[in-house]
Amino acid sequence: MIKSIADFLLNSNPFSFEMITILISVGFIVGFINTLAGMASALSYALFMAMGMPINVANGTTRVGIIAQFAASSFLFKKRGLIDIKLSSKVAIPISIGSIVGANFAALVNPQIMEIVMGVMLPCMALLLIYNHRIDKISNKKNLFRCDPGKFGPMQFFIFLLIGAYGGFTHAGVGILIIFGSFYFLGLDMLRSNGIKQFAVLLYTPLALAIFIWYGQINWPVALIYAVGNVAGAVVAARFAFKWGAALVNYLVATAVFGMSFWLIYKQFL
Repeated sequence: MIKSIADFLLNSNPFSFEMITILISVGFIVGFINTLAGMASALSYALFMAMGMPINVANGTTRVGIIAQFAASSFLFKKRGLIDIKLSSKVAIPISIGSIVGANFAALVNPQIMEIVMGVMLPCMALLLIYNHRIDKISNKKNLFRCDPGKFGPMQFFIFLLIGAYGGFTHAGVGILIIFGSFYFLGLDMLRSNGIKQFAVLLYTPLALAIFIWYGQINWPVALIYAVGNVAGAVVAARFAFKWGAALVNYLVATAVFGMSFWLIYKQFL
């Protein structure tokens, strides 16, 4: 059965009704999960590569949907007053610099080292996330392990520089790291941390997209169809976040983190 599905994806016309439905459906799922948590872009890589795209073209093609998705979600988060444009821009600058530096060093440093470190560290951060949420519910005390709200100094710049460098290495889970960075090092709640993620990703992703465009590594027809699903998923997810609040985002991010951590460790043994 798996072989039959693989053959179908590889040989089908991307403009057929079936493939358009698949592209929009997967785009919706990815847009929904990425808006609330992260790590869903792996689904798009898997789909595009199953359609016969080289990994670099799959990587470039998915960036079109990412920009469309985060443009829509950023607008909705901003409309709800959950994005501080000035603070988000400060976050995006070191992330952008770090991603460029990280991409250049990716050829020299084994990314498996970073993947193993993140696979071990992320579950610890997720447990702290849940712990801090419980502290919020039972007391008015300042959460442990967190900085003053909105503070952005040299330490914060360095932290987000490292997050950007990680993104340059693997591009896996950067959104989750931005949420964690905003939660712990900017002192924001989870909804506003997610808002920071939306806007920061929107600002730095065009840099990567421009590189893929320059090298002709984007399948534009597939990218544009897929982006429709991304935007729809982002809009629905944003409304879920607004309705259910930070608690939903907390647990969805934690779930995504544990899944990501398992994959990062497991893949080292494949």
